Amino acid sequence: MNNCRNTIQFDEGWNFVQKAITKLINIIEGLPEPQFTTQENMMVYETIYNMCTQKPPYDHTVRLHEKYQECYVEYILTTVLPSLNEKNGELMLRELVIRWSNYKIMVDYLSKYFHYLDRYYVVRLYLIPCKEVGILTFRDLVYDRIKRKVRDAVISLINREREGEQIDRVLLKNVLDVFVEIGMGKMDYYEEDFEEAMINDAAAYYSRKASIWVLDSSCYDYMLKAHECFRQEKDRVSCYLHPSTETKLLKKVQQEFSSVVSGHSAQLLEKMHLEDSSDDMVDDFVVI
Repeated sequence: MNNCRNTIQFDEGWNFVQKAITKLINIIEGLPEPQFTTQENMMVYETIYNMCTQKPPYDHTVRLHEKYQECYVEYILTTVLPSLNEKNGELMLRELVIRWSNYKIMVDYLSKYFHYLDRYYVVRLYLIPCKEVGILTFRDLVYDRIKRKVRDAVISLINREREGEQIDRVLLKNVLDVFVEIGMGKMDYYEEDFEEAMINDAAAYYSRKASIWVLDSSCYDYMLKAHECFRQEKDRVSCYLHPSTETKLLKKVQQEFSSVVSGHSAQLLEKMHLEDSSDDMVDDFVVI
């Protein structure tokens, strides 16, 4: 399309923009397509700008704003969801990381192409900024649909790691970043959709383990196992959980070990006497 100020009919202008969007999708999907040149990007932006600044009845701002969100909806329904729906467990988590990464690239490009909408139309009508529209569309159509499935898959991997299995920690970090980033600066989604369930599951896990260890292990071994669990949970926070999780997680784990100790106080005191435990060890048990 020539860069001129001739009146642009909606279908003509949108067909040009649509071709650019199709090319963008092909690129992020890994299909053979040359990268955008600076000139191509400018032509898309200028076409949208011109379509928004023409005099009525050729001001296409409202229709372009509608089309903007429709682009995301169509991409999600035809590409993102089908690719996620056919996978489970770790494969689903890997696919989610890829899809979220690709989607963010799409949002970055489209929000720049449609930036003129943000500058005037969105501000004047107090609408949601274009970039946020992209993220919110993914949240409503993808995240809300799979968040429980994703949460359960992540917790399953964490428990497998607790049992000594090696897992892909980078994968978990990238998946949990989705929970954080979908909140656009707020931690509500990470905390409510993942963290709460994960901490409760950790409590149940360590309650079971502690109940077995307190009966089968010496007092000294029990304390070693408890301290090692604390160390491992701190390590998980540093590797893939959000830093804000550490205090809440460790407090919950400590509560479980303390609860088990309190529930078996008579047996433990007898064990300590039989093992001739030192006063320092008794103090350590009180701390647990």
